[in-house]
Amino acid sequence: MEVVVTARNCEITDRYRAHVSEKLTRLEKHDHRIIRVHVEVDCEPNPRQHKGAVHVELTAFSKGPVIRAEACAEDKMGALDLALDKMASQMRKAADRRRVHRGRHAPVSVGQALADVPVEETDEVDEDSLERKVGPISVLGDGPLVVREKAHTAAPMTLDQALYEMELVGHDFFLFVDKETERPSVVYRRRGYDYGVITLDLAVEA
Repeated sequence: MEVVVTARNCEITDRYRAHVSEKLTRLEKHDHRIIRVHVEVDCEPNPRQHKGAVHVELTAFSKGPVIRAEACAEDKMGALDLALDKMASQMRKAADRRRVHRGRHAPVSVGQALADVPVEETDEVDEDSLERKVGPISVLGDGPLVVREKAHTAAPMTLDQALYEMELVGHDFFLFVDKETERPSVVYRRRGYDYGVITLDLAVEA
């Protein structure tokens, strides 16, 4: 397994690189297909942010889906341990889910998954509110700013595959294109192993 360590706003010593490589070997017992793990260490230069002064993001590449985990701590060692624990937990959950769904050949359709999804009401927006530009979009009022954007290439997949991918990245939601309907969809966690799906019905202009 190859380990690549990069850093922003701080320097990485050879001792830390060796420590990272040694620690990451424990992931192989959860997924023997891992080929490479990218470790990104980002140090916060502001001393007031000492509780989360170091952010570590792990990205594992294998013959299967990409797995990501991240964590913050006061130092590099602590942040690494937290991120590593999260990634190991995600791998265990994914393995448990594969066992639960073993022998199930037909994936659940989006329509079936949507049957129990509650429809949430949206708040009305005051048209007189101040409009701001945030990147390529407009924001009304004084709401939060978009501080991070990510774009990922993805092939259409089934709902079952999307659930599996969500477990691996450790998020409570996962955006994907449904292979059956070719619609943008989001699967999200509800309770335990219960999930919901939101699908966009693309409007066709006349």
